[in-house]
Amino acid sequence: MSSVSTDYWHLVEDDSGRDKIQCDLCPRFCNLSEGQRGLCYVRGRENNQIKLFSYGKSSGFCIDPIEKKPLNHFYPGTSVLSFGTAGCNLACKFCQNWDMSKSREMETLASSALPEQIAQVAKKYNCKSVAYTYNDPVIFLEYAVDTAIACRQDNINNIAVTAGYICEKPREKFFHYMDAANVDLKSFDTKFYKKLCGAELESVLDTILYIHSETNCWLELTTLLIPGHNDSQKEIHLLCEWVAAHLGENVPLHFTAFHPDWKMQDVPPTPASTLSQAREIAKKTGLNYVYTGNVHDTVGSSTYCSNCEKLLIKRNWYELGEWHINDGYCEYCNSKVEGRFSETRGNFGARRIPLYHYFNR
Repeated sequence: MSSVSTDYWHLVEDDSGRDKIQCDLCPRFCNLSEGQRGLCYVRGRENNQIKLFSYGKSSGFCIDPIEKKPLNHFYPGTSVLSFGTAGCNLACKFCQNWDMSKSREMETLASSALPEQIAQVAKKYNCKSVAYTYNDPVIFLEYAVDTAIACRQDNINNIAVTAGYICEKPREKFFHYMDAANVDLKSFDTKFYKKLCGAELESVLDTILYIHSETNCWLELTTLLIPGHNDSQKEIHLLCEWVAAHLGENVPLHFTAFHPDWKMQDVPPTPASTLSQAREIAKKTGLNYVYTGNVHDTVGSSTYCSNCEKLLIKRNWYELGEWHINDGYCEYCNSKVEGRFSETRGNFGARRIPLYHYFNR
């Protein structure tokens, strides 16, 4: 257990012959001088190696419903202990968690939140899972992996809420320890990724394909629809067609509503009608499980059988109502419902329980 990364960097020389360390965690490949931080801010060069400065520190802990991640097919109705650190390796102008992901105030993080402590608190509160979220967990990979190992010893699942911007070697280790992931597919346009996120779409697609085909990690996708930027019918068609062709019809896809934030406060909120239209496009493309989020839409947030189309799980925000799944199969036609389901539904509901008192500041 260490805050020093031994695997994801190597020595290089710049054009002037000065030695640099290249961080190989994500496709940004930051070249760092001694004492310099990468764009993510939590990884940097110290004593001629890469150090994770946020190891054992968190920006906050909260028990949430699993549907808030959002994951609708991973033990619905159960509770999840959520936490993150600071910083991010993307530069999204529309970031909805900018107070954490853009933070440079490391001293505001909890000073004592070691992996074993997190597992113990999750167990104490009967959380089915721990989620690495709020900011992107790939940048605190060592911390997340050590926590995941501690959680697995207590049969607690591990969930990554991520933008998927990570290189091949660290990707293998990170997702080996994750039981579920929601990947934020921010757009299906390369220009959008470059201009609004400072990243490359292809690397994200590679991560999504890897999770789907090379791991046992349950996968769901989320796209935040931003008016005038990534909400055209043409782009939504292209995104859905890629999902259907490369991932199949059973990977859940969430379309969620944007609200003005960070550096895009001049953009209006996403109309509910845009989300409903995107959902219809996805369903016509052949996708079986398509959801709307960040709006009150009982139809768009509920789960239906892919065969008989009857209502299986009714959702009102994060509250579960009707439940017609038996051991992972439709109660009406006995068709398989893709995902991970318990014998009975969870009943955590829409509660949100902050947990600051268990971790020293």
